[in-house]
Amino acid sequence: MAAAMMLAGPIVRAQDVASVLKQMDASAPKFQDIEAKITVDNYTAVVQEHETQTGTTAFRRASHGMEMAMQLLAANGQVATELLYKNGELDYYQPTLKQETIFASGSNRQEWDSLLATGFGASGNELSAAWTVTFQGMEKVGDVPTAKLDLVPKDAKVRENFSHLTIWVDLTRDITLKQVMVQPSGDSRTVVYSDIKYNTRVPDKMFTLKVASGTQVQRR
Repeated sequence: MAAAMMLAGPIVRAQDVASVLKQMDASAPKFQDIEAKITVDNYTAVVQEHETQTGTTAFRRASHGMEMAMQLLAANGQVATELLYKNGELDYYQPTLKQETIFASGSNRQEWDSLLATGFGASGNELSAAWTVTFQGMEKVGDVPTAKLDLVPKDAKVRENFSHLTIWVDLTRDITLKQVMVQPSGDSRTVVYSDIKYNTRVPDKMFTLKVASGTQVQRR
């Protein structure tokens, strides 16, 4: 109990964006990796419809940059989509369709790495360099106190893809427990993370795609 109160203490006292970013600066170097279950809600504004998916994801800090892996399930429980970001490439694989699309970050590598790190090991200084940050108060996600931060991209090219991102950050681990990405169209994507495994050395196999023979591959 005493240990829990010591951990909760500095979070509860966070009252402004400066103190929140300072706590992220302190926690960021400790981040190595996470593995989690996810629930994803995709909202289409023009028809006011929600589509919900579940799956798993993992992030890790590697020597050559941030890596991300994700699996999203279909209603029947089978894997519908796999995503892998590694070495500056985003691999989008649909096993049931036998289609794989590989997107190269090219000159945008730093931007892509930074976006993935946002909420997963990014320091307060890194966050404020790329975003206009607004602190919207402390909120619990489940039973975990988090800092709710609204982020507006400073880069005009990024704003063409989404207008702002809201994240709920567990400041003791510098990880996001919930995020909402809003596009200029009004469409949004909400991701909630649960059953999080923090700094447990996620297995390398999580960051390797097993692509079936006969899969059509496109590069963009």
